[in-house]
Amino acid sequence: MDLKYMKDLEPGLTPLTVCEEAARCLLCEDAPCSAMCPAGTDPARFIRSVRFRNFKGSAEIIRENNIFGAICARVCPQEKYCQKGCSRSGIDRPILIGQIQRFVTDMEESLDMEIVGKGKSNGKKVAIIGSGPAGLTAAAELLKKGCDVEVYEKEEKLGGYMRYGIPEYRLPDHIVDVEIDRIIKLGLKVHTGVNVGKDISLKEIEDSHDAIIIATGFNEGKVLPNFKNNPFVETGVSFLKRVKENRGKVLIEDNVLVIGGGDVAMDVCTTLKILGAPNVTDVIYEENHELKASEKELWGARTVGVTMIDGYVPVGIEGNTVTFKHRHIPSELKITADKIILAIGQFANVDGLDVLLEKGEACTAANYQCVNKKIWIAGDLSRNQEKTVVGCVKNGKEVAYYLSKFLGVK
Repeated sequence: MDLKYMKDLEPGLTPLTVCEEAARCLLCEDAPCSAMCPAGTDPARFIRSVRFRNFKGSAEIIRENNIFGAICARVCPQEKYCQKGCSRSGIDRPILIGQIQRFVTDMEESLDMEIVGKGKSNGKKVAIIGSGPAGLTAAAELLKKGCDVEVYEKEEKLGGYMRYGIPEYRLPDHIVDVEIDRIIKLGLKVHTGVNVGKDISLKEIEDSHDAIIIATGFNEGKVLPNFKNNPFVETGVSFLKRVKENRGKVLIEDNVLVIGGGDVAMDVCTTLKILGAPNVTDVIYEENHELKASEKELWGARTVGVTMIDGYVPVGIEGNTVTFKHRHIPSELKITADKIILAIGQFANVDGLDVLLEKGEACTAANYQCVNKKIWIAGDLSRNQEKTVVGCVKNGKEVAYYLSKFLGVK
């Protein structure tokens, strides 16, 4: 175990500072922060409860609206959503909404609160393939309505990218465990180590269920054609999974080149530095004003000393030397590294799942239903879906809503 990798990069609030932060809230009547939350977590209401020292009530508001409230508190890019809408921004700075949410959900865990309960059984059976945030959110919503739900996951543990991608210093495994255990206690039946389409056919599952939700996510990293089969190259998602599974105890090279500018790339860069890589250089397609990574992720990478070069495109590779050209100016760059990590996006592997893809996303009706009306799509596979945990929570709730109507469940 690497202790630096296991330690929170950003400390949480104390009982004193959380009350001070909540006291800054302007108690807006039609709070823009709540309107801006994709998952409908309703920060205006839970912050109001904290302000008046009603922490249990605050936890109830968070949990009833967002089954992954503790995870979203840590990994959601709040500056793009609730904090962007915060009215306090016009005075000094937005309320630290994520930090308040984290404090409340940590208290919820420490007091072992049981807020969400399973609904009365309605006899409907739903199978979910994949156990990322969208699939498990849909599972929780359907369990609350009284459906019998079982999930099929090809990995040995549930959680998807939350479990195998987001680094420990951002999202501790025990938080993922607690959040998922809460859903299991609602009656979720779990099948792990099962690859649907290989170990069991989709038809077998369809025959024994009223509906199926496919929520496998974008589970594999993209590789540029001329980088394939190069022994120096690894994808970002593969690297992060390897580090997470080994709790930070992996061999780290001295000079590492990372290609990519999104959140996954920042996680890779920050992880490398935390694990002791002396030189980490990140070459990014976007220029500084176009960067896609969240402010929190960029702050983490810059804090640990990652070198960032913006505006360059990889045009060739020879062994462990990559050639880049700038997008707008006549400039060429060559970098030789001990390790090259590609973090340029992910794609879905849906072999054996009867899913028709168009530009990487599933072809469905507006309510996420496929041509085969028993099959529904959730998560990253959904059209126009935000590829974030909070976006997947929103999507999972929507899929559960439409599926409930289809099944005649209230």
